[in-house]
Amino acid sequence: MGTTDEIIQKFAETGYQIHPDAVKMIEQYNGFSKSMVQDILASLDESVLVIAPEHIRNVQQGLQLGIIAPDKQQIITTAPEVRILSDVTDDSTCIGNYDEFVKYFRDRYARSGEIIRKRVSARPIEIVNKGTQINGREDITIIGMISSTRVTPNGHRLVEIEDPTGTMSVLFLKDKDAFEKSQQIILDEVIGITGSLTNDGGLLIANNIIWPEAPAKNNKHQKTGEPTYAVLISDVHIGSNMFLEETWSRFISWINGDVGNDQQQTLAERVKYLVIAGDLVDGIGIYPNQERELAILDIYEQYRLAAEHLAGVPSRIRVIIAPGNHDAVRQAEPQPALPKQITSMFKSSNTTFVGNPSLIELNGTRILVYHGRALDDFVATLPGLSYKAPEVAMVEMLKRRHLSPIYGGRVSIAPEKRDHFVIDIVPDVLHCGHVHTMGLSKYRGVTLVNSGTWQAQTEFQKRMNLEPVPGCAPIVNLNTLETSVLKFYT
Repeated sequence: MGTTDEIIQKFAETGYQIHPDAVKMIEQYNGFSKSMVQDILASLDESVLVIAPEHIRNVQQGLQLGIIAPDKQQIITTAPEVRILSDVTDDSTCIGNYDEFVKYFRDRYARSGEIIRKRVSARPIEIVNKGTQINGREDITIIGMISSTRVTPNGHRLVEIEDPTGTMSVLFLKDKDAFEKSQQIILDEVIGITGSLTNDGGLLIANNIIWPEAPAKNNKHQKTGEPTYAVLISDVHIGSNMFLEETWSRFISWINGDVGNDQQQTLAERVKYLVIAGDLVDGIGIYPNQERELAILDIYEQYRLAAEHLAGVPSRIRVIIAPGNHDAVRQAEPQPALPKQITSMFKSSNTTFVGNPSLIELNGTRILVYHGRALDDFVATLPGLSYKAPEVAMVEMLKRRHLSPIYGGRVSIAPEKRDHFVIDIVPDVLHCGHVHTMGLSKYRGVTLVNSGTWQAQTEFQKRMNLEPVPGCAPIVNLNTLETSVLKFYT
């Protein structure tokens, strides 16, 4: 075989059209064989309809470099694309004045409140305060943002809630069922409260709370075809003297298919994405006396070394990098992607930089990537949460449909015109890091992944009695959302 008609026919039999220039490249290549056709077909992802010259070029380059043996169906191809659905990068306009904060919180109220209104009928607080056409015995629902919460001398909980029309005091009686739920209320979140007015109309006695909540996904996430995998990691902390370089090297060897049993090597071949949810480097001046724990004192040298380490990832894998609080972007969230001065150090062919948070789509699977600094606020505020089980705190994010509701806590918030922390679109996967511990779970059909770290225990963590979980690589099957973990730290 090798004529134009034969080449076109061969690809047509497998369901592909082929560009005329691609046909010419195949005809002109020395060493054309059936195995080369098989290599080309093996390199294509399911989005390809027409085989283009670049698909042929990738295969030919692999053959010329000896990467692909002519008698094997192994292929080094270009990395698949990533679809960015939501990201503050190139859309940040705030300078931090009063009007911007007003717009920011109004946007939060409007979008979070609309989610609740789809489930309950609510009244504006202004109308409730006037008491017109309201029977004191009937239940009413209001939707608002929590401005304060406290326990009264009698042990009840008193909450102040506001919407654009006014404010109202809400009382949760300690002997009622709603009181236990009220302990989960946090400042600045948007919730619905159902209850009845007192006789003078000045107080709402609560009997229920409605959070925005992620809807239960009843349909299973199933896709046909060869399984496609994404590796989700975070908190690499290159530049720290506690960076686990040998552990990282074992990970790179595995993802290149050089180590592991047959099953693990097959898994590595099917990885198409590597998502890093922040803190790629350790940074400079992030906390007092950090320089004592740094192996590299120059931030740009940290990123140059990071680029070298990531250069070991095969070109067929799309690498997606989001920033964290140790990275060289603004500390206020949402954070834009790393600046060009840094991104230019990395392989442009297979590396994509996104903001924090960002909603991306990989092979039809939506992944919400958030570094996770707000986990500090959740753990500090809500009873029962701890850093040992970060996935439990991530459930609270989905429950509130908000990644970082508390203003003035651990997270510095930039008042953008749009609240990028509101979870309008419920993802298939929520991926966080930051806390250096690992957690995997499911909640209402959403896969939750907190991906640990590649840094050994620091002095600060020792003082905090925090035991990190280093050198683990959570892997998600994008066809089924099943998760597994490979451990590289010994």
